[in-house]
Amino acid sequence: MKKIFTLLVSVTCAGAAFAQDIQNNPGSNHGNKFEQLGTIMPTPNEQRTASGAPGAKYWQQRADYDIKCQLDEKNLKLTGSETITYYNNSPDPLDYVWMQLDENQHNNLNNANYQSSTTMPKVATTTALQRAVISTDDNGFGDKILSITDALGKDIPYTINKTMMRLDIASPLKPGEHMLFHVKWYYKITDRMVQGGRGGYEFFPGDGNYLFTMTQWYPRMCVYSDFQGWQNHQFTGRGEFALTFGNFHVQMTVPADHIVGGTGECQNYEAVLSPKELARYTQAKTSAVPVQMVTLPEATYKESHPSTATKTWVFQANNVRDFAWTSSRKFIWDGMGQDVEGKKVMCMSYYGKEAYGLYAKYSTRLVAHTVKTYSHFTFPFPYPVAQSVEASNGMEYPMICFNYGRTEKDGTYSESTKNGMIGVIIHEVGHNFFPMIVNSDERQWTWMDEGINSFLEYLAEELWDNKYPSKKGAAYTQVDYMKLPKDELEPIMTNSEDIVRFGPNAYTKPATALNILRETIMGRQLFDFAFKEYARRWEFKHPTPSDFFRTMEDASGENLDWFWRGWFYGTDPCDIALDSVKVARADMNGNLPPTFSRTAQAQTKVAPPAVNNYEDISKIRNREDKTIQFYVDKDTIVRDFYWKYDRGLASVDSSKFRDFTTAKNAANSAPEPFTDEEKAKFANKYFYELNFSNKGGLVMPIIVQFTYADGTKAIDRIPAQIWRLNEKHVSKFYVQDKEVTSIQLDPYRETCDIDESNNYWGKLPEPSKFQVFKQRAAAGARGGATGVVNPMQVGSGK
Repeated sequence: MKKIFTLLVSVTCAGAAFAQDIQNNPGSNHGNKFEQLGTIMPTPNEQRTASGAPGAKYWQQRADYDIKCQLDEKNLKLTGSETITYYNNSPDPLDYVWMQLDENQHNNLNNANYQSSTTMPKVATTTALQRAVISTDDNGFGDKILSITDALGKDIPYTINKTMMRLDIASPLKPGEHMLFHVKWYYKITDRMVQGGRGGYEFFPGDGNYLFTMTQWYPRMCVYSDFQGWQNHQFTGRGEFALTFGNFHVQMTVPADHIVGGTGECQNYEAVLSPKELARYTQAKTSAVPVQMVTLPEATYKESHPSTATKTWVFQANNVRDFAWTSSRKFIWDGMGQDVEGKKVMCMSYYGKEAYGLYAKYSTRLVAHTVKTYSHFTFPFPYPVAQSVEASNGMEYPMICFNYGRTEKDGTYSESTKNGMIGVIIHEVGHNFFPMIVNSDERQWTWMDEGINSFLEYLAEELWDNKYPSKKGAAYTQVDYMKLPKDELEPIMTNSEDIVRFGPNAYTKPATALNILRETIMGRQLFDFAFKEYARRWEFKHPTPSDFFRTMEDASGENLDWFWRGWFYGTDPCDIALDSVKVARADMNGNLPPTFSRTAQAQTKVAPPAVNNYEDISKIRNREDKTIQFYVDKDTIVRDFYWKYDRGLASVDSSKFRDFTTAKNAANSAPEPFTDEEKAKFANKYFYELNFSNKGGLVMPIIVQFTYADGTKAIDRIPAQIWRLNEKHVSKFYVQDKEVTSIQLDPYRETCDIDESNNYWGKLPEPSKFQVFKQRAAAGARGGATGVVNPMQVGSGK
């Protein structure tokens, strides 16, 4: 016989009448949030399995390159010739092949011509005005093809379509066959600082020298794949590229006093370095700290004594999808060997005197930290080299990347400049893993490299310094984007050229989604295993979104279709409201206990409590994990003024610097009588019914924090599946041992909830107060009459 007690209930809700309607007709609130993705994702086949792994008949093409080029510094021109061996590993005969001519993006006639709406500016530079001039005269930039011939020297007909070139070969290239052909070309090198783009030159008027970043610089093979055939989407300057793996042998003839860094390993250091430089390089390979192969005084001397002779540097890179290089006499060059899971990786940096104060201390250490951290979460870094080049930008290529981070002339820098440099080096070096090795199609699905890499960047930043102010990954950092009007948003699963807000959509929203999966939905152990399995399966292959989604589910045992649907295919935000709370005590013998009620704070707009932006859930858990040692605790050399400043170990003379302020923010049967033991068990319990509504539309876990009368707290994590039968309204009943004085949803801001004013019930604590400063972010700005521009210049404890 069932035992029944009644609850004396106090309801705190402005409009509780909806509850009975929901119970009578729950189907009216059921949408497709939990519908499986079977109808959206491609059908599994012999190339790509339902588990997300490559199939038994998976294939991909290969292209090997032998390139020779000459850098004409005086005339700012690059001339090159290449021999390409293209292997058809597909089951299809190919009547033609496609190549990319990315340099044509700089040409006014042969660029992709993807135009955007423009309006008349209030102010404009002459360069901006020139872009608005309609001209039919060729500006002279872009690839100029001199000849394309086959192995016998016979011309191959070709057609240039903007940034793409089709070669019409004499006979079909059959499955299993390969073809060899030669391309000769040249192009005028662009001023990257004026005309934009990823490659080109930067001129330094102070010393009259150039820094060259040679990227996307040679005609390259397009990808031919099982899932889309030729990937010959035009290059607009945004969506980057998809490329075929192969081996590269590259010879670069440059001014004799230049230092060259490039994809792969230099094969002739003995011929191009001085004995002193070569000895330092040999020392650096086994050093645990950076060794300078070229020092600041040596680089400064070369700036004022340029050579007119030339040298040829020879590089070899195997199993890479691209080749990039840099050349300048301005470079200080340092390096160190980093052990990555039993293998030495040569980590190196190239930078001018303008960045010396930051890069000499941080860059190579950050390269080493990145390859080691990413290897932990994916697979051991397979290449012999990883390099960072300071070139006042951010762009990635196999084994080499281009970053920013320059100091003031006195060598000081703002904290934002330092943190920006840390983030960009980690991000660009991290791209070696995604997409240089896990080779997704950037031009089609930008999030598969930028978003996934931004997530791993976040993990590496968190392990660099627990106080590093990461801007990617923590859920609350994405709130402002996700609360925008729907006409300003697109799903993550949108082609890169069609995204209005490219950064949040392709970088930070996917990174946030993956961090929520790791910290809030799956847990670190399940997520890390599944993510590593995806990386391992698709190392040196071409994955698609469905391969990622399927692998994450296959390796974890979690059905995540609802998550992919909401975060990647939709634009709904998370806004879970605590609509009402019912409070009750048990009436077990007819003697009613006293009743009490609370005011539903969610019915009135209240300011959310202050949250320290540095204290996201990942930082808290990393501190609690005693197996984690942060880089700044292992290598104290990187503890600069700002490390001390953020911890209260350094001070600033505010009398000298007044221009900055910085951020520290029932049953039907008759009931059976209760025993005395049962009465005692429930008589003093507290009963609560919490009613939630999904105002934003995105289904997410509900994280409930209870604060009790004695000041203690407890958290209950309700999985997102609670919404599966009713996507608009759900309730949860709790039995508590202690009286609850307040309830808060998502206390650590883990779900990206865009409206925190409806997340509270009961009495909220008063927010604590602390002094707030704001630091000027713009490097080079001048503050006050003293000319002080950053706290480092007037701080103590340096």
